[in-house]
Amino acid sequence: MTTGTKHSDEVTEESRFGSVVSPADVREAVEAVARQVPEVARGSRAIVEETMNEIEASSDERVAAGVTMSLGLAVGMLIGGAPRILVALALLPVAAFGIVLMDRRGVGRAMPRGRAGA
Repeated sequence: MTTGTKHSDEVTEESRFGSVVSPADVREAVEAVARQVPEVARGSRAIVEETMNEIEASSDERVAAGVTMSLGLAVGMLIGGAPRILVALALLPVAAFGIVLMDRRGVGRAMPRGRAGA
């Protein structure tokens, strides 16, 4: 049994699922995805900015609840044996909420000079 057949000067191979895929089809698919990357990036950036603006406009209690829920989800996924990439993705909201909380509480800001080493 052969896994490939020859058509004119293009060689096609049978994939694991039994469908025939030509190199030209693969090239077209990759080019189509490449054309859509800038649009997807612009849309993603707009969504992230809108989400951060909504988080910043929320009350401290809501932000703290968001951190708790997102962290609980990530830990539950980790304990449940989810792939690490999914756990990392579940931690993204924790980072967003954490940035807002740190900004509100002034964590990371320089101390006034009069108080240091007095």
